[in-house]
Amino acid sequence: MKSESNIRLVARLDIKGPNLIKGVHLEGLRVIGDPEEHAYRYYKQGADELVYMDAVASLYGRNHLSEIIKNAVKNIFVPLTVGGGIRSVEDATAVLRSGADKVAINTAAVANPKLITQIAEKFGNQCVVLSVEAKQMSNKIWEVLTENGRERSGRDVIEWVTEAVDRGVGEILLTSVDREGTRKGFDVDLLHAVSQSVTVPVIASGGMGKLEDAIDAVNNGGADAVAMADILHYERATIEDVRNVCRSAGLKVRSYEQT
Repeated sequence: MKSESNIRLVARLDIKGPNLIKGVHLEGLRVIGDPEEHAYRYYKQGADELVYMDAVASLYGRNHLSEIIKNAVKNIFVPLTVGGGIRSVEDATAVLRSGADKVAINTAAVANPKLITQIAEKFGNQCVVLSVEAKQMSNKIWEVLTENGRERSGRDVIEWVTEAVDRGVGEILLTSVDREGTRKGFDVDLLHAVSQSVTVPVIASGGMGKLEDAIDAVNNGGADAVAMADILHYERATIEDVRNVCRSAGLKVRSYEQT
């Protein structure tokens, strides 16, 4: 798949209330700023897609991003994935009607795997992203966490992603809880294990510290896309920087001219 498709460069925005936030291991959330300003900046830098995750939606039982998404789609013209607190087909419908192109589900899907099929049957597999928060338990063994990394599920990551794809998931957003916010690079073993187990695209998330980590995620992890947060939020690199280093390494990325 890598040879046929461009590697997508994805900006990830974790939201709490009105604020863009960032944590380490999904904890210690720190306010970064206005999500709309950051999203627009990443769009102008040439992000192929944006992912919005409501970091506390599971606590409150609903997603609060509708207004943010409605405003974003006025100025941002790349696909938007929205996750957090989506517990029903009705929740997914509301988010998609706000302007999202895809919905990401985690906690509710683990509790009720049939939800995957229900959303996929209504909107298509391409709309359903499985958000996986993976915690390493032993060598080459990872457990699925839910509730934004707060709860253990008892589910093995590889078994879960395989089942989820069979149920209709069209893409996997794979976040290493161990690496998230650490700047230590992606968990390449995790990426490789998942990408070898499924036929749908896998987005690497959690741990990007330097530009070359994107190359590692693709070449050694088998990722189809790379999600970035910390490296962009703290202005340690731009999307264009990542695009250039990927291109120099021979990876296929979308051509983009800044306007």
